[in-house]
This record gives sequence, structure tokens and C-alpha cells, in this order.
Amino acid sequence: MKSIYVGNLPFSASEDEVRDLFANHGEVKEVRMISDRETGRPRGFGFVRMDPAEADAAIEALNGTEMGGRTLRINEAQERKPGGGGGPRRSW
Repeated sequence: MKSIYVGNLPFSASEDEVRDLFANHGEVKEVRMISDRETGRPRGFGFVRMDPAEADAAIEALNGTEMGGRTLRINEAQERKPGGGGGPRRSW
């Protein structure tokens, strides 16, 4: 399984819209949209999980495309480096 970072999403984007966008390139296993902990508002990015070959194809096809008037930044998600502050984080 490969985790894909999806950045610069419109704040109005839903999980279903992101799932549909990536589904054209393979089976989407999971979509996770990130919201601000305190306000609950969308932060404009999320993560998609797909099989590696399909994920690579989706990254290649979708990086730099537009959604809701915003240019998407899509690449393979990187592990968070320790020491970022805050509480424990779930690993994807």
C-alpha cells in the first residue's frame, strides 16, 4: 500500500470527490481529509491510499491538475520527522 499526499485542495472538497478523482487510476483503499483540531475546518490537504503501481500512475496523471480552481500538489507521502510537537501521531 502506498500513501499519497494531496495538497492545495479546495476547502470545499469532500472525501467522495477526492475518491472519485483518484478512482480513475485504480482502486482507492482509503481517503483521509485533514481538519484543524480546534476549529474542525478543512486544512486543504489529505491522503489517499492505493496499491503502489496504481498510486504511481495517479501521482503522474494528477499532479498539477486543477480542482475547484486550485492547482493540486500530489506526491508520495513522506513519514513525519519526530520532534514536531503536539501529541502522539498515528502512522499511516
